[in-house]
Amino acid sequence: MTDLSSLREQTLAAINAASDEAALEVARVAALGKKGTISALLATLGAMSPDERRSAGAAINALKEEAAHALAERRTALKALALEARLKREALDMSLPLRRAAIDAGRIHPISQVFDELTAIFADMGFSIAEGPDIESDDYNFTKLNFPPGHPAREMHDTFFFAPDANGERKLLRTHTSPVQVRTMLSEKPPIRVICPGRTYRCDADQTHTPMFHQVEGLVIDKSATLANLKWVLEEFCKAFFEVPKVGMRFRPSFFPFTSPSMEVDIQCRRTGGEIRFGEGEDWLEILGCGMVHANVLSNCGLDPEVYQGYAWGMGIDRIAMLKYGLPDLRDFFDADLRWIDHYGFKPLDAPTLAGGLSG
Repeated sequence: MTDLSSLREQTLAAINAASDEAALEVARVAALGKKGTISALLATLGAMSPDERRSAGAAINALKEEAAHALAERRTALKALALEARLKREALDMSLPLRRAAIDAGRIHPISQVFDELTAIFADMGFSIAEGPDIESDDYNFTKLNFPPGHPAREMHDTFFFAPDANGERKLLRTHTSPVQVRTMLSEKPPIRVICPGRTYRCDADQTHTPMFHQVEGLVIDKSATLANLKWVLEEFCKAFFEVPKVGMRFRPSFFPFTSPSMEVDIQCRRTGGEIRFGEGEDWLEILGCGMVHANVLSNCGLDPEVYQGYAWGMGIDRIAMLKYGLPDLRDFFDADLRWIDHYGFKPLDAPTLAGGLSG
């Protein structure tokens, strides 16, 4: 019994000293495993007399139950200690501000937003999107569009020209997206109904001009296109884009080499407190230029002006974005200021639709 008492102390001490589940399992196997100390004592009962077996068996089984109970308690205690340590390790500082979700942190730039709005509006009217390269030839950018030799737009102070190539030709950064119209007329047969959005470049920089800016032009070519059709398209566009039920519009005679007759378009607005509201008031604001496609342009692009006619228009995407969303300085568009884009930008999933609202 003295040995049993010593074994009890050793076994319970080993169990209580276990610092984790692995150490506790070692103590269990040492005491209650097939070759454990308590299991070894139980194996000796068969060699004892009945009286000895009765007395020793009760004591050994009591030790076995006590060891099993101690193991269970220590296991429970170790789990509690592990949970407490995990809670301390993974504790959250509730005083910290909530982090913005990635979907809320991202923003669509106003220019990209207006691109999508234009696409939604004109796609609803049956227009497709046409694109072309930013680097163009003089022929597509000027000659085929009826710009005469010596026109000011062909000068270095207005246009970014590259050095002459091996053939002596000087490429340039397109000054408008009109070369896309040329490419479309050369590659497609009428009827043609496209808009041409994209980047354009001119030697100009101030509060409302930048050397690189964005423009969208429209082109319709068929056998019966008229100024009345053009007026309807522009009115429907302005109503949809500025999200007003009606808009007053007036056409003023102007001159562009690639259209005849040519017109500037003003829309009705009200200026109050630094804000411009469209579709009301007695003020007028110039917004775009347009006209019937010049017969020379049709001929230069392989179309018979006796058979086909068409209309075209063009406007600055940056400008109409400034007008609609109250952006005071065009240069802010290109400053890459995260505070600006966070204020004026749009949520990524708020895709503009005519049914759901262009600007949410």
